[in-house]
Amino acid sequence: MNYPLTALIETIRHIVPLNEADTTLIGTLFQPWSLKKGDYFVQQGQVCQQVGFIQTGLVRYFVNQDGDEKIYSFGLENDFVCDYESFLSQQPCRRTIQAIEDSTLFIISSANLQRLFTELNYGERFGRIVIEQIFVQAMGQLVSLYTDSPEVRYQVFLDAYPTLAARITQYHIASYVGVKPQSLSRIRARWAGKDYNRISSPE
Repeated sequence: MNYPLTALIETIRHIVPLNEADTTLIGTLFQPWSLKKGDYFVQQGQVCQQVGFIQTGLVRYFVNQDGDEKIYSFGLENDFVCDYESFLSQQPCRRTIQAIEDSTLFIISSANLQRLFTELNYGERFGRIVIEQIFVQAMGQLVSLYTDSPEVRYQVFLDAYPTLAARITQYHIASYVGVKPQSLSRIRARWAGKDYNRISSPE
């Protein structure tokens, strides 16, 4: 068993128990895949055909609104990546997933994912837990977009992705926060002047 597969198996094992037959099954159902920086995991208008597991690298999730890219999430090492709305419905994506760094992944098709849920010892439980986690995350992102101030969203970014700021541009962070890069610079300047560690109320 090579290291990338071990990382995938340990991530799944963190969710449900696995036996030797389970680990063998996982190894047969996931296939290696790589993305160069700037390549797309899936683009708006395409149908998402697979779920990926990121071994190394980084992706961003964004929507294109009249030429303005709005980032709403990132995927890092040991994260699963997918446009689940498109994947589950087999309808065209309303969003894009793009590699920000050269990335290596393991991917699984829809048919093989169903095999995983059926044949894995705790497959149905694994599927239910993952779907619950996706739902909670998606709802949190949606509510934050409509209720949180830019400063709160910046704090949310720092809490959710504590090591990410050094790997992405200010443009990416500003897009996630929902402001222009100049506005993000002003937020950082105010924080530096007031020594903020946490934002307790909207601006």
